[in-house]
Amino acid sequence: MVMAAVPAIVFITPVGSASAHGYVSSPPSRQAQCASGVVKNCGGPEWEPQSNEGDKGRTDCWGGDRLDFQVLNDDSRGWQATNVGTSLTMTWTFTARHRTRDYEYFIGGTRVGYVNGNNAAPVDPVQHTINLSGFSGRQKLRAVWNIGDTVKAFYSCMDINIGGTGGNPTPPPTTTNPTPPPVGGTWAPNTAYATGATVTYGGSSYRCLQGHTSLTGWEPPNAASLWQKI
Repeated sequence: MVMAAVPAIVFITPVGSASAHGYVSSPPSRQAQCASGVVKNCGGPEWEPQSNEGDKGRTDCWGGDRLDFQVLNDDSRGWQATNVGTSLTMTWTFTARHRTRDYEYFIGGTRVGYVNGNNAAPVDPVQHTINLSGFSGRQKLRAVWNIGDTVKAFYSCMDINIGGTGGNPTPPPTTTNPTPPPVGGTWAPNTAYATGATVTYGGSSYRCLQGHTSLTGWEPPNAASLWQKI
């Protein structure tokens, strides 16, 4: 384990399986808030939260490859901050797996977490726990997934309030979907699912763990952070 500036305790917990692009889904990153409808009219991140890609070494929230993702740099868009303690566990959701050089976490110019990817493909979801005891109040935490076999990285920014309520992140308020999916329906891509919705897929039933718009590759058996088998 390699650390810089602020000590960080890091664990990796692989769960389930998946097919490569990715983003931090919990606590809700800016693109996750776009995809779930918490923040409206985001453009690209609303439909493809996993595609905020760009060259390695960027210090902002936008990957730089797609102009329709530049909204992620706009601090005035009403991003909801998650109340957290000084220990924060984050979950990555992947829709396509790249061999991974490492994961890095920054507040401003300070790296607060590092995980070596060992040039292996991740398993969905991946969870990392970092120590944020050197910071307090509202902060912007930048997560970077550095790819091992390309010059690219994927970026996720989370707005957090350190010391807000304690150790467990508080999810943003649930928004009402204009056309909620029927309970007991069959899972389908490009469909808005609300937290608590139930679907069937492959002969099994699943309950939605967090609101999102489904994409191909996010089938319930392949997205343990989004669906729970019931």
